Amino acid sequence: MKRGSTLFLKLAVILMGVPVIALCIFVIFELAKNPVNPDYDHIIYPLVIGMYVSVIPFFVALYQAFKLLSYIDKNQAFSQMSVQALKNIKQCAIIISVLYAIILPFVYMVAELDDAPGLIIVGMVPIFASMVIAVFAAVLQRLLQEAINIKSENDLTV
Repeated sequence: MKRGSTLFLKLAVILMGVPVIALCIFVIFELAKNPVNPDYDHIIYPLVIGMYVSVIPFFVALYQAFKLLSYIDKNQAFSQMSVQALKNIKQCAIIISVLYAIILPFVYMVAELDDAPGLIIVGMVPIFASMVIAVFAAVLQRLLQEAINIKSENDLTV
């Protein structure tokens, strides 16, 4: 694989992190500091805490994706390090899914107070999106592990 395509993917990984940092610094912080409606204080704070906690596994997964692309650059794509990076991405996606499932009842409370049932569907998007990523990473992890096993068997045969 040419370095240009992995360079583009590395840039895409970095660009995925920039809006999340901006969201955490400007939007979520302001929402916690000045809630739209003071009656929502007891609901908004668990949502904000859940969003801030979910940023940690998100950036761990981005770092693992960056490492995976570095392994591809070094022609070490078929290695146990790549399998471990995919495993870490899968675990981070599962953690994000669980965190958003935990804060979903608070999204439901906000939807009840605002009479906005569509908000629940919006609250479910991160759960399903991260589960899709987890399943995709698990499939890639398994395929890569099988390819490594086949490669090691072929290396042993004379």
